[in-house]
Amino acid sequence: MSPVNLKPFYRQASESFDDSDITMATLVTRNRFKVLSRLASHHQGPISAAIHVNDDETKEEVLAELHAAYDGNPDMQKYVDVHLVLDNFDRQFNLWRNVAKFFSRTDYIMMLDVDFHLCTNFRQRIRSDPRMMEMLATGTTALVVPAFEYVVGDDGLDWHTFPTSKDALLDEVEAGKLDMFHKSWLKGHGSTNYTKWYETSDLYKVTDYNFSYEPYIIYKKDGSPWCDERFIGYGANKAACLYEIFLSGIDYWVLPDDFLIHQTHEYPEATRRKERQYNRKLYSNFREELCLRYARVFVATGEWDSPKADNLREECQKIRGFRSAMNLPAADTQ
Repeated sequence: MSPVNLKPFYRQASESFDDSDITMATLVTRNRFKVLSRLASHHQGPISAAIHVNDDETKEEVLAELHAAYDGNPDMQKYVDVHLVLDNFDRQFNLWRNVAKFFSRTDYIMMLDVDFHLCTNFRQRIRSDPRMMEMLATGTTALVVPAFEYVVGDDGLDWHTFPTSKDALLDEVEAGKLDMFHKSWLKGHGSTNYTKWYETSDLYKVTDYNFSYEPYIIYKKDGSPWCDERFIGYGANKAACLYEIFLSGIDYWVLPDDFLIHQTHEYPEATRRKERQYNRKLYSNFREELCLRYARVFVATGEWDSPKADNLREECQKIRGFRSAMNLPAADTQ
């Protein structure tokens, strides 16, 4: 939606970062300035934040709040690049994600919702592991950081109380205090396979993909798909982005010792319900479009029978009419 007044590097971090570092690419609105400031102080690493401000009578007041948050925290000044999006179109989440990604200054990014607390130092763990860095460098791997939330919302208000090791987290899971994020919507994070995560100490591949899967991933910036900006508002926007990344030939691997915990906040439920209804239909059509578009690309480039097309072949055969459209033999029903 346009017009959009984009101001890249409205505030630029003073710190320089290695190309091989991992940038937290996130989107922020007025009610999350304090959360962004807290992330900067806790993460102590590169952050690319797309910040949306309505271009109306509240603009100057909101900008003053942003300036106060940025200028009042040396860690914000040191680590956070702010890219200002000025318009009157709320919840263009995928546009904002693309802005944060595009202006990231490192080779790797994490697609992060700012409300999640980074409980473990996965950035250091990944960067010190030659195998994982090599996997990321190929551009065919995305690393999943499992997400959790407190069963009782009030327990998730104070990040100081969150566990910082897998053993401590498992104690709280066993006590019934913590569980997978959005357990009531199993499709959203179920593909992470939490049962396996609880028991393993090894990196493992996501093998049971669901098109509603919304993990928090670390992946290579260059060569990866952008988030489709047709998705406006709540519902399917992130799932669509992650689905395209997956179909493009990027496999998801789950980190065995690291995790995020959601910091409790209120959701505008009435708005979410209406927008989800619209985006549900859009996403259904979008998946068919993606399958045909990427299939044509893989056929044209001679990659249809290569491992790069494995994810597409597996997922898209679930869509009615795809096999006949591609002149593929009938699926084995045994």
